[in-house]
Amino acid sequence: MENRSFMDKFADVLGNVATKINSLRYIKVIKEAFAALIPVIITGAFGTLFSAMVFDTENGLAQLGPLQFLGALKPIANSISYVTLSFLTIYAVFLIGIELAKLNQVKGVFPGIVAVMSYLSVNPTTFEFLFEEKSVIAENVLAKQFTDTKGLFLGMFIAILSIELYCWLGKQDRLKLKMPDTVPTNVSVSFSALFPTILTVSGIATLGFAVKAMTGMYMYDIIYNLVQKPLENVVQGLPGILLLMFIAQVFWVIGIHGNQMVKPVREPLLLAAIAVNTEAFEAGKEIPNIITMPFWDMYMSMGGSGVTIGLLIAIFLVGKRDDMKEISKLSAAPGIFNINEPLIFGLPIMLNPILAIPFILTPLVTGTIGYVATYLGFAAKAVVMVPWPMPPLVNGYLATAGDFGAVITQLVCIIVSVLIYLPFVKVSNRQQLQSAE
Repeated sequence: MENRSFMDKFADVLGNVATKINSLRYIKVIKEAFAALIPVIITGAFGTLFSAMVFDTENGLAQLGPLQFLGALKPIANSISYVTLSFLTIYAVFLIGIELAKLNQVKGVFPGIVAVMSYLSVNPTTFEFLFEEKSVIAENVLAKQFTDTKGLFLGMFIAILSIELYCWLGKQDRLKLKMPDTVPTNVSVSFSALFPTILTVSGIATLGFAVKAMTGMYMYDIIYNLVQKPLENVVQGLPGILLLMFIAQVFWVIGIHGNQMVKPVREPLLLAAIAVNTEAFEAGKEIPNIITMPFWDMYMSMGGSGVTIGLLIAIFLVGKRDDMKEISKLSAAPGIFNINEPLIFGLPIMLNPILAIPFILTPLVTGTIGYVATYLGFAAKAVVMVPWPMPPLVNGYLATAGDFGAVITQLVCIIVSVLIYLPFVKVSNRQQLQSAE
């Protein structure tokens, strides 16, 4: 029996890890929920984009004389941003509730409602604020931090806890109301969910009350300050985002979809970061976050994972292998829209020691360039969630609401990516020549 290479053994180990991670029920649920939320986030982002670039009377088209009437339409765009980004946690809780119930063989959308009720039950409905230097308490209101992205981690936790409890209670025969056969099926099903719903929402509300009584803090304060905020700080730092990218790239190299592996960690944090930026931009406040979901796409995934737009250009410039040139020609069109599976599995990059090195290294370098350029103020921070298939340079312009510094930075990153890939493409050329001799 032939000896297996280190690469084969390494691939097996990481493959087993990937399989175990992907099989975790809560990871699957969170991935599905956030995939469904993408249209919500992009809708809100385009509301902000139109607000800034069309309806704004200082910087948008509305500043032009014949188009000044567009300024009166700005409330439309503002309301779109509000109902999408300011309620992201509520939508996430609802979707997680439905997805988790599906895994428990409970169909329908009602579990999503149970999850939302449970989440709302642990948050305060009073809000204290200053008005004319006096402290005022507003009752029967829900503060924005409980519905926007700041509540995401608590929302995910409560959604999972409440639906697991709800589904378990729903399987207890003693809690099922037996209705006569003459009662319509939909009515019978609704009544069968009565006691599980009452007990679930009451139990979660009691838990929230107990936590507040024992600690003096609401569950939101504990989760946000001890879990979500530290994680956001890690990912908002350059080392944190580079580590996340490195892990994704290593998985790609062994043939596993790297983005899917880091998605459960990446999506809640980076989508929350762009939502915060969008709201700050809409309100005319300072933009807080450099690293967001568009940052990942703009500087670390141009042409797809590994910034393979640089690899395509390098092959077109110096590639001599017919197989690589043909695959590159076929991959060019999808590569413009950041789809690079044909390259990863066609060249292949997967399990290819020569191309794997620049594939892992390039997004770390371009991500660093993008971060430094943004930190120094040369490139603007992203404020609009742009769909990931948007071509490079175009996505940078739109994501930053029309900043050419970001576009120039992307162009620099593309040139750097070509320079990184070039020597490895030349090595691949020589490798084929040697094997042909």
